[in-house]
Amino acid sequence: MTDVRPAVSADGPVETKALHTLFHSDQGGHEQVVLCQDHESGLKAVIAIHSTALGPALGGTRFHSYASADDPEEAAVLDALNLARGMSYKNALAGLEHGGGKAVIIGDPDQLKSEALLEAYGRFVASLGGRYVTACDVGTYVQDMDVISRTCRWVTGRSPENGGAGDSSVLTSFGVFQGMRASAKHLWGEPTLRGRKVGVSGIGKVGRHLVEHLVKDGAEVVVTDVRPEAVDAIRAAHPEVTAVADTDTLIRTEGLDVYAPCALGGALNDETVPVLTAKAVCGAANNQLAHPGVEKALADRGVLYAPDYVVNSGGVIQVADELHGFDFARAKAKAEKIYDTTLSIFERAKADGVPPAVAADRIAEQRMADARRAGRS
Repeated sequence: MTDVRPAVSADGPVETKALHTLFHSDQGGHEQVVLCQDHESGLKAVIAIHSTALGPALGGTRFHSYASADDPEEAAVLDALNLARGMSYKNALAGLEHGGGKAVIIGDPDQLKSEALLEAYGRFVASLGGRYVTACDVGTYVQDMDVISRTCRWVTGRSPENGGAGDSSVLTSFGVFQGMRASAKHLWGEPTLRGRKVGVSGIGKVGRHLVEHLVKDGAEVVVTDVRPEAVDAIRAAHPEVTAVADTDTLIRTEGLDVYAPCALGGALNDETVPVLTAKAVCGAANNQLAHPGVEKALADRGVLYAPDYVVNSGGVIQVADELHGFDFARAKAKAEKIYDTTLSIFERAKADGVPPAVAADRIAEQRMADARRAGRS
């Protein structure tokens, strides 16, 4: 392990877009950013801590190359900053005693990932003394958390064999279903999807479990996925489920009541919102709004949007529970409250005359502000 250094060098500020975001942008406000490097293993990583007002920052470790970016390292820092901020809001609205943080390991995990690299990364996380607790994210898995835990105690999302909760997709999908029930209650007066047509885009681990909840609830389910084998598996288990060729076809499906983006971010954008037939959007994907203003475009079209970071928080609720000795029933009971939280956001949005995404941000910001004031008193 060769270096842990702040994002500002001893010679003065490093003038980058990422640091301008950190210090000057409305999207900034982060408490700490650490750049990590271990020459022997090839590790290059960024750990961003947005807030510890509610408790230690909690958020996953992303392993990604950013190969398409002009400056991959710059892109990684910006990604870590944005993701860490999002975790602060997610954890606040999930009712967790955790702030928000996120880490990015830069590189192709298929080429670079090794036990030595993960152990080196664990030492960097450990050097923060518990200010940041890590977990799985894109490119990292339960077995990786097991390796990181060899050199760091502030790790969650481990395997059950190593004292962890294992796969978090079960409670993630359960939470999304609770958000969907709240959407149905707000729109149609009953907290059920029975008889409603629901389109699910992306049927990986989370999407697959969500389909199971919907089928059991009596919904008419339409799915799509870029992987034909995923579609085949769903239809083999649930022949009543309909499949369409792609997401563009799905969002234009006649009579669609709810659209559930469960794949990549940016699903709601200037191209998709105008042609969306659904009356509500509630899905598991992160960062569904492609840019600021999309939430207003949805509201202007009369589409109810359940904020993604609220309804997909079942996973972080699960990994947070692991820190106290995982109890599935306890974690599920907490994830079930996503229904009440989502309803309260819709009510706040109506009272304030703003889109639900704005109302959710306001509630999260208020909780963090109250915690900071209590900490200073």
